[in-house]
Amino acid sequence: LAFALIVFLGLLQFLPASHFRHPSDPHRNWVPFNSHSSPSPTVKLTVDEDDGLIHIVSWMQCLDLKVLAVLANSTLSSSRYPDLLHFHFFTPQGDKDKVSFYKLKVLFPHSNLELHGQEQVKEIIKRASSEAEYDSLNLEEIAPFIIPSVHQSLTKFIYVSPNLILMGRIEELTGIDLSAHAAAAAEDCSNRLNSYVSSDVLDAIQRSASKPWISVTPYVKDACMPDLSLLLINGKKLEEFLEAVLWWSKVLNWSDRSDKRNPAIGLALYNRYLKLSNSWLVKEPASVDTIETSMITHYDGPKIVCSEFGNDTIPGSSHGNLWIKYLPSMSNQILGI
Repeated sequence: LAFALIVFLGLLQFLPASHFRHPSDPHRNWVPFNSHSSPSPTVKLTVDEDDGLIHIVSWMQCLDLKVLAVLANSTLSSSRYPDLLHFHFFTPQGDKDKVSFYKLKVLFPHSNLELHGQEQVKEIIKRASSEAEYDSLNLEEIAPFIIPSVHQSLTKFIYVSPNLILMGRIEELTGIDLSAHAAAAAEDCSNRLNSYVSSDVLDAIQRSASKPWISVTPYVKDACMPDLSLLLINGKKLEEFLEAVLWWSKVLNWSDRSDKRNPAIGLALYNRYLKLSNSWLVKEPASVDTIETSMITHYDGPKIVCSEFGNDTIPGSSHGNLWIKYLPSMSNQILGI
């Protein structure tokens, strides 16, 4: 019987393989071969060519560890591949703030995360712009496009605004082909181009100016603006991007109109960004239905806001409850909430 069993097991080795394990899957799950269907989504993961990680970048003007903890925990808990996520948080003090770094490492001991300073990125923008132009820019919006010139290892990354809660699988964005685009973003049709610039002005600029970043086709006056809260960045396609943004700000005299959002980044991205599906558009956590169907929503908890006289916390009456779900355990003790 033993000899017959050995022979039987040996003969099984000649049968064709029915399952395989993909090398990019950290969990080494067995996936069945199926020649009549497309590959499983779990094996479409595209990671950084150099280190095999998914790089996630965020820029925070005023350090708020509670907000960063919710962002990191929601992203990790929603991902199939948390071991492959690498967070890069750009904060005012950066890696000099050892206490903040250690607090985050206590909350996420097995996660890859780094704190980076902001001075080099700010210096590049300041050197290229006047004081008025610099003040008219939202650094959280322009910084993702400057970071690859400072950190050249970050050639392809996912930028996420710190004031977000991710409930979708962030790794789904890594399989997108950005070879022909500078960025990918969802369209925000609540903000349209003609809300900022009239079509007559754009037509006049298009006729009189000759710049490589000006569209060769007529601008669609009611085009949806890109949502800059979540971006997939291709650092190899950002040549002259800062120059284009500053040029649009100057031509439109936007430094004198600080009351409205600057459309220069949206115009610099016109026809240069890949449109993500509407599921990646940031939603408001207004109802249970919205939360259940959204991939990403705004952070709805207490947060610190910057001011000239010091950082303040937004009053508690405007808070929601979704952020509590993604607040890591031990946050009260570690962060002093």
